[in-house]
Amino acid sequence: MNPLHEHYRWVSRRHFLGQCRTGLGAIALSSILGGTAAGAVASGPDSNPSAENPFLPRPPHFAPKAKRVIWLHMAGSPPQHDLLDHKPMLTKLNGQLCPESVLEGERFAFIKGHPKILGSPYKFARHGQSGIEMSELLPNLASIADDLTIVRTMHTDQFNHAPAQLFLYSGSPLLGRPSFGSWATYGLGCDSSDLPAFVVLVSGGTTPSAGKSVWGSGFLPSVYQGVQCRTSGDPVLYVSDPPGMQRSTRRRSLDALRELNELQHAEAGDPETLSRISQYELAFRMQVSVPEAMDIGLEDKKTLELYGAAPGKTRFAINCLLARRLAERGVRFVQLFDWGWDTHGTNPGDDIVTQLPKKCRETDKPVAALIADLKRRGMLDDTLVVWSGEFGRTAMNEERNGSTFLGRDHHPHCFSIIMAGGGLKPGYTHGTTDDLGCRITDKPVHVHDLQATILHQLGLDHTKLSYRFQGRDFRLTDVHGNVIRDLLA
Repeated sequence: MNPLHEHYRWVSRRHFLGQCRTGLGAIALSSILGGTAAGAVASGPDSNPSAENPFLPRPPHFAPKAKRVIWLHMAGSPPQHDLLDHKPMLTKLNGQLCPESVLEGERFAFIKGHPKILGSPYKFARHGQSGIEMSELLPNLASIADDLTIVRTMHTDQFNHAPAQLFLYSGSPLLGRPSFGSWATYGLGCDSSDLPAFVVLVSGGTTPSAGKSVWGSGFLPSVYQGVQCRTSGDPVLYVSDPPGMQRSTRRRSLDALRELNELQHAEAGDPETLSRISQYELAFRMQVSVPEAMDIGLEDKKTLELYGAAPGKTRFAINCLLARRLAERGVRFVQLFDWGWDTHGTNPGDDIVTQLPKKCRETDKPVAALIADLKRRGMLDDTLVVWSGEFGRTAMNEERNGSTFLGRDHHPHCFSIIMAGGGLKPGYTHGTTDDLGCRITDKPVHVHDLQATILHQLGLDHTKLSYRFQGRDFRLTDVHGNVIRDLLA
């Protein structure tokens, strides 16, 4: 009998997969351990994130102005003409056929035929010493105008919701790329040992059109994906121990699992095994830290009134308050998504006369409160706040299927966003658009430029923050993007 053949008879499948370091065995082991995608290799500019603890803080490329980001996404996209980019010419031409020059070579998501100009039904005024012009629908944000940075000349390559959201947050309209928060936490780690580096909060009754991919990790290790927290029930699904499980029992279980994983690592040498150990330990600590961080009942009455937050109600206001609580506890990237801003004008539930004021009433006060609260706590200087949609809206009334309600179609060529803090120039309005608010006339800011600028404020060079996947170095801005220096203080 051949001893080698006899040995092969008794090699178990588990032993084979554990010992095989290439080919099918390596693929299976990677899948079992939840490892990185095949062909993926970290290629950070300085040093790769620690496999043993990928959450450890890592040094930036240069001194940062911002330590963290709070991004408030108004899913569906607010109409800039009614909020931030006043166009008196639209009022003058209201109801008239749109000039042919505007329609030439243009395509729309829903507009058919020859659309009519739609003037804004809302008044605008200048606010603060900076004289920033804002709509009457945003009185609370207007009251802190001198703390805001308004960009009126954003533009994107996409004009449908899901691709535009993916493009804004992953740099590509296609699925599979890492999200902005994942890139930020991959590059910088986390300042908290007890909370995730990237947290997501959702309001408005539904997730964004692009789904959870806008906070996914793509081909980056899965530890960098966003953790969605909820404002009712368990903040994180399954964070609580099941009935009958005591914390001491959970601790002993994790200790045993750690020993098994350490044995596996000693045998196979896969760094992802150590990464999994750190994830289990973080989850154990989160059982205590997450409920405390998410408990707005610990806030005083004055703060709750500032945000307009009531426990169990006013979900977006609660999320804004939670964003501040998470930020002050070391969370690197907090992402809020609020659905309901897709104002096409097909009915009162999506028009600019009924729905738009409703959404502004829900969000204006808590967003202004968040910025003011960060400022009074000394956190605004190193916290970058962004308020945006995924694209703009048309200067024309959509009138889909003869609708008599007022609304605007999708528009990629220009839209407005609000930013604050994080080393940006306060009380500043960037760029101008034409008289109808259809095209940019000065100082354009592409989505890739915005991404490069935010990374720059975090101390990261967008051309160097990369990850090798399937033989290519990928980055958030792909091969594009420039830091917009005019926005910087």
